[in-house]
Amino acid sequence: MNKKAKKLVLTLGILVLTTSCKTASNFADNIQKPTEATKVTNSTNDTLIKVDGSSTVYPITQAVVKAYQADHKNNNQVKVSISGTSGGFEKFCQGQIDINNASRPINQSEMADCKKNGISYMELPIAFDALTIAVNLQNTWANDITIAELKKIWKPSAEGKITKWNQIRASWPDRPIKLYGAGDKSGTFDYFTEAIVGKARSSRKDYIATEDDEVLVAGISKDPEALGYFGYAYYAENRDKLKVVAVNSGKGAILPSPETVEKAKYQPLSRPLFIYVNLWSSKNKTVVYNFADFYIKNAAKTANSVGYVPLSEEAYKLDYVHLYKGKVGTVFGGKSEFNLTLGQLLRKQKQF
Repeated sequence: MNKKAKKLVLTLGILVLTTSCKTASNFADNIQKPTEATKVTNSTNDTLIKVDGSSTVYPITQAVVKAYQADHKNNNQVKVSISGTSGGFEKFCQGQIDINNASRPINQSEMADCKKNGISYMELPIAFDALTIAVNLQNTWANDITIAELKKIWKPSAEGKITKWNQIRASWPDRPIKLYGAGDKSGTFDYFTEAIVGKARSSRKDYIATEDDEVLVAGISKDPEALGYFGYAYYAENRDKLKVVAVNSGKGAILPSPETVEKAKYQPLSRPLFIYVNLWSSKNKTVVYNFADFYIKNAAKTANSVGYVPLSEEAYKLDYVHLYKGKVGTVFGGKSEFNLTLGQLLRKQKQF
């Protein structure tokens, strides 16, 4: 650990006590013996930071990277790719990347893969998202939709059977419906199917599927019969091209927005977003350590600027503590939690 980081650990001791956080182990306590997989990303001479994963988290990470590289000494240090949360974890747990963008918590099989390969990870929440239902601007009938109607559309038994708008709601027109959604490597796919259908990865397959939300936006914006789902930042960036649909979970139709997420009204489609940082990378590759530090310090304003909901100041301070203490693991037990609020996420961080 460099001198600057050591000083930060000491100064943050008081913060750990005041936030009632359980005492975290130091780097030496958490370090596992590196395997061949971890060694792929652990060279101290390697200045390239490899980031992959969620397209939902991508706008935040990319904006952070842009700000980070505005300092000329950080030029060309970060490469960000998109392969979906699950696709990113496949690489992360093989030691092929340093940081994984994730739109859901790490799951149990991914935890097992990381353990098998000696990959210790730090789980850092960075923002909240409102998973958004959108249609084409020419759609004049679908202003709101219920959770039951979404399930009717997306459940596996709907494949090849629910193909028209009036099959969803009788007052809607007798017109074909064309579906757009997350690919099966996407954390959005996992979260949406479990929240709406009731079982993760349980979905009809006859739809336009991709891990790239920009592709979904482009498809829906050109297709009058379209309905799809993706992260809120992509709607915020394309308000002039899409129509958002309010979601009714039994308490009235609610539009996704930073305000409805903050007030815990947009449920069950509000969710936390994360970055997962390889402990060995952050310890042995100074650039990863510095970038993760920069990310946390800039996450709030960056999340807000791209359309997501920042966490509380205390939540980011806990991220800061966990990063510099090298606190590894997850507080989610390998599964997503629904109807989670900003306050509840903070309490979970304190239990780490």
